Amino acid sequence: MLFLIFTSVLVLFYIAYRYYGRTILSKLFGIDDVNPTPAHAQEDGIDFVPTRGAILFGHHFSSIAGAGPIVGPVIVGIAFGWLPALIWIIIGSIFIGGPHDMGAIVASIKHKGRSISEIANQYISGLSYKLFLLFIWLALVYILIVFMDLTSASFVEDGATATSSFLYICCAVLFGLSIYKFNMKILHSSLIFVPLIFIGIALGIEFPLSNVPEILGSQNNFFNIVLMIYVFIASTLPVWLLLQPRDYLSSYLLYSSVLAGVAGIAFGGFAIHYPVFTSYTSDYLGPLFPLVFVTIACGAVSGFHALVGSGTTSKQITKESDAVKIGYGGMLVEGIVAVIALSTVMILAPSKELSSKAPLTVYAEGIASFLAIFKLPHEYGKTFGLLALASFILTTLDTATRLGRYIFQEFFNRMDSRNRWSATFATLVLPVIGLFSKLKDPLSGKVLPAWKVIWPLFGTTNQLLAGLVLLVISVYLLKKNKPIYYTLIPCLFMVVMSLWSLIELINKYQFSMIGMIAIGILVLTVIIVIDSIRTIKNHRYRKNAS
Repeated sequence: MLFLIFTSVLVLFYIAYRYYGRTILSKLFGIDDVNPTPAHAQEDGIDFVPTRGAILFGHHFSSIAGAGPIVGPVIVGIAFGWLPALIWIIIGSIFIGGPHDMGAIVASIKHKGRSISEIANQYISGLSYKLFLLFIWLALVYILIVFMDLTSASFVEDGATATSSFLYICCAVLFGLSIYKFNMKILHSSLIFVPLIFIGIALGIEFPLSNVPEILGSQNNFFNIVLMIYVFIASTLPVWLLLQPRDYLSSYLLYSSVLAGVAGIAFGGFAIHYPVFTSYTSDYLGPLFPLVFVTIACGAVSGFHALVGSGTTSKQITKESDAVKIGYGGMLVEGIVAVIALSTVMILAPSKELSSKAPLTVYAEGIASFLAIFKLPHEYGKTFGLLALASFILTTLDTATRLGRYIFQEFFNRMDSRNRWSATFATLVLPVIGLFSKLKDPLSGKVLPAWKVIWPLFGTTNQLLAGLVLLVISVYLLKKNKPIYYTLIPCLFMVVMSLWSLIELINKYQFSMIGMIAIGILVLTVIIVIDSIRTIKNHRYRKNAS
């Protein structure tokens, strides 16, 4: 049964890519390889760098994936049963996430590699532009808090993952130097450094980084500081030195984890034990509607993808048709990862202890079970699963910091690369405050991990951002006299679900810090939506008048 479900998803995604992405959406967005891309027209060796398709796909996918397509499906699968999560992943990836990701990349390419917020400035108004920048910057802050806390937690839980992760970063830098400075062929460098990553897993198990000092009573804080230093440096380096090579190498971890999941599902003989549906309401999350649609962001649709697509990917893409493979195709691959993550829940027997387990642990143990068909030790399989996750999260962290730096510089019109250090520092101030503050559950009063408190707010903000990005793309298509229902209908759905979730958060947290932030986001969203509606009405009026 598990294999049949997974195979059906693969078939649906193939059909969607071939006919919806490569045919319908390509025509809608006017894909034409004759047009020069910003990577060639504005090449500067730092941000605008023409990049081979395989490397760029690895960078883009690693950046958008993070822990999102794993954490969300695991949380929802345990809370409500696996069927609601599966339905949302399939429909969301094909009809909402795919057009969103591809549209953001193409819109940016057509506008000289400008960010989605700059496009909002051109097609909506200066007010929406500034508010959009603020909205995006806040979303990036939540991403940094959530994923940094998750990474620190995984390092504390499994010291082998910490060692393997740091060895992996060293390999990435050496890989980048070998290609761009010593002119080695990608194949030759890959034959050297890809095996080194897997050797690093074994070394991590032998030499786990576990005896680290406690800072403010927690080992997590030690790793939080290390990660802060890492993202500060990594987000300001040229993309060829760390970002591109690291993401290319991490794509092999991704492919390996996907193959492990596929092999386990196909040949492991695992039966489905977890219920199809458990309850409409979860004690932890709340009601199924709208929480499913904001808890599973990456894996169905995510506003963060548009920031990556228009912030870094569009500046490196060599030809417009690559937007189909990288944008729409990348979203579908992420949907596959989400289904594999959900499968690690489906094979479990329901228990009270399950809801208290960290989602990363559930996933890593599931991957270890899948890898057992290759007679690999459970400890190696679990470390491999956690390292694959850590590599994705590290990519998300420094990509989010780099994007936050772009947004900060853009907001204050200080785009000179010499300002990247101060802009990066400013972007990391709020994450530092969030990570080192004690955040409590409003109902029980218990101090909870930062990721657990921020995740609902992150998910809601992220999905609202996706809805607003689809709104900007719809206005752009409207100005080009293109049909907008492919993007406007998904936009309306995401905005309604996200606002519903935002109201639930305000009701839960009221006038606490989280509640006040939720109120602020609600106000920003309403203003941007009203401004966009006014723009659409004015366009239709001028069109009818002419």
